[in-house]
Amino acid sequence: MYDIAIVGAGVVGALTARELSKYNIKIALLEKANDVAMGTSKANSAIVHAGYDSKPGSNKAIFNVQGSKMMQELCQDLSVPYKKTGSLVLAFNDSQMTHLTKLLMSGNKNGVPGLCIIGQDKLRELEPNININALGALYSPTAAITCPYELTIAATEVAVTNGLEFKRNFRLEEVEALPDGSFELKSESESIKAKFIINCAGLYSDEIAALFGDKNYKITARKGEYFLLDKTAGNLVNHVVFQCPTKMGKGVLITPTVHGNIIVGPTAYDIEDKSNVSTTLEGSAEIMRKARRSLPNLNQREMITSFSGLRAHLESDDFILEYSSKHPNVINVLGIESPGLAAAPALAKHLENMVLQSKANLGDLSIKENYARKRKAPVRFNTLDNEQRRKLIEKNKLYAQIVCRCESVTYGEIIDAIRAPAGARDVDGVKRRTRAGMGRCQGGFCGSKVAEILADELNLDITEVTKFGGESNILLNKTKKQKSVSACD
Repeated sequence: MYDIAIVGAGVVGALTARELSKYNIKIALLEKANDVAMGTSKANSAIVHAGYDSKPGSNKAIFNVQGSKMMQELCQDLSVPYKKTGSLVLAFNDSQMTHLTKLLMSGNKNGVPGLCIIGQDKLRELEPNININALGALYSPTAAITCPYELTIAATEVAVTNGLEFKRNFRLEEVEALPDGSFELKSESESIKAKFIINCAGLYSDEIAALFGDKNYKITARKGEYFLLDKTAGNLVNHVVFQCPTKMGKGVLITPTVHGNIIVGPTAYDIEDKSNVSTTLEGSAEIMRKARRSLPNLNQREMITSFSGLRAHLESDDFILEYSSKHPNVINVLGIESPGLAAAPALAKHLENMVLQSKANLGDLSIKENYARKRKAPVRFNTLDNEQRRKLIEKNKLYAQIVCRCESVTYGEIIDAIRAPAGARDVDGVKRRTRAGMGRCQGGFCGSKVAEILADELNLDITEVTKFGGESNILLNKTKKQKSVSACD
């Protein structure tokens, strides 16, 4: 019997798991996919929004501003990259300049520090490549960028280190309320019992809520396509650059990443299929057309990959965090779309408090004596100087063998990623933890080697290795005898 089961291992579920793992209770984190951060948390703009555009007094505004203030320390504790870039919302006509004033007033009400409207001269000083037709911009110095999937992975690792059980491929299909107030949660192949449930299932949070009898929620999947530019384009912008927002969101933006690339996008379409993360020529063309209004010299030839993300949109256009109307020991968390990443640290703390304030009989809620709050930084070979590399290799020769040439990822780092708490079990899991396959060739050279290392380390046949779990097998049949994986001598 678990005291708490958290459904959904996105950034909010993982950070909530980390917060609750410090208590002397038994917790399970349930994820329908083969890894954490497989939904919205792996495919978004990676922006820690300042909080000026959410409606004052809304949950989005409150948790965005709180979470933004918490994010830098959180990333330091979890050894996750974070950079305070600041952001700019561009205006190209008088009407849009008036809208910037409204955003400024909204931001001031929300308590966002340092907001100001700048003119053309200051804008050119901050961003020399910006369209000369831009009249001005709303400048927000507290906006930042991070890596959402690295944050989710790190939080899960800490929670597992503290004793949480992470259950992959647990697609919750049936719930039985038991006489003692607890629940039996059933997947196709397994069932568990838990006293308290936190529903952080993202796009599927309405469907999970319905399993507990709460059928009045409706999540709409809002699709956004992006493309990623090579690091050679990394100096195009210094800030997160927005255009004036619309009712569908913050519009097409251009932002640096913490790893030196540029992200451009997204589009915004409401779709029925919550699994549709395809990309299209039409979407790419729309992104380029709109983005060039901000940055005329944007070159599509610098694009190394495209991807899509899905946001969990509610008609109320706000976050919902509330106890179930049917069961007092269930919390439903819905509508966590932008600025969900920025809000995530504050949402996790709020959910922790909701659990503590509930009347659920969760046993010993004292703090563990050896609770781990921080995560030791993983080895990042490409960030080390030659002397640091030499010392590292002296300790472990596996770090002497480069597997991913684009990102300088070593054999040792891939082994570390697989052996970590809640470690990688597929090629994309290694990719998100180490960046092997994230470079210009997008895994064209290193992908097969990563698959071999996974097979060897997990004692799998090479045909059992998948790209992202499920039926995404990379190889179907052998055409010749497989060579065993060999590390450097």
